[in-house]
Amino acid sequence: MNEPRLLDLQAIDSDIDHLQKRKAELEAGAEIEAARDRAAQAEQVVGELRLALDELSTNQKRLEYDDDAMGQKLAAEKARMYDGSIMNTRELSALEAEIKNLGERIGRIEDEVLELMVQREELEEKIAEAEQALTAARQEHERVGGGAVTELGQVEEQLTSKVAERGTLAAAIDEELVELYDDLRGAKHGIGAAALTDGVCQGCHEKLSPLDLDKLKKTEGVKRCPTCRRILVT
Repeated sequence: MNEPRLLDLQAIDSDIDHLQKRKAELEAGAEIEAARDRAAQAEQVVGELRLALDELSTNQKRLEYDDDAMGQKLAAEKARMYDGSIMNTRELSALEAEIKNLGERIGRIEDEVLELMVQREELEEKIAEAEQALTAARQEHERVGGGAVTELGQVEEQLTSKVAERGTLAAAIDEELVELYDDLRGAKHGIGAAALTDGVCQGCHEKLSPLDLDKLKKTEGVKRCPTCRRILVT
């Protein structure tokens, strides 16, 4: 028995399997959940970058405060040096050393402030990019959420049509053959019947030997692949 309509039935069943899987995904909200996760991850990145910027700003303000305080002290010490109030040579030497030390400390602080300013600029650029990514992720979440409802309706409509088409076609094929086909579909990952093309079973993709091909030609009734045992349609 060589029933070519089995391949049509197989194609419909494969479509039904795909539609049922898609329906389950949509009902479970897998895509919506994935989009929500992407938005949450993007939001976390923005939050972490903003915290880093806040910490950098705090450090910069502290250094600027220290710089200002030392600048005032340096100005006061220089004023003392030249106002004539200190006559002792040792005190003047100590004051000169203090002025030099303050100048060096101020220089180091200013270098640190400049470095923080560079880091701040880089962070602000990263934040801008991260915020753009966050906006895009949120828009995608909203789009997927709305689109999933529409797609679910379309999938259910197609599924109803395919199931009806399947029933009509199956009724026109020998009942015992359909039962065998259904059993094989359950055991063979959804593929119960396959075409034999150029000596190759399209179910398991194994090439049949000349001896197997000769046996198939002489077989009366249902032809089966000698490797995977699926129904072969030649």
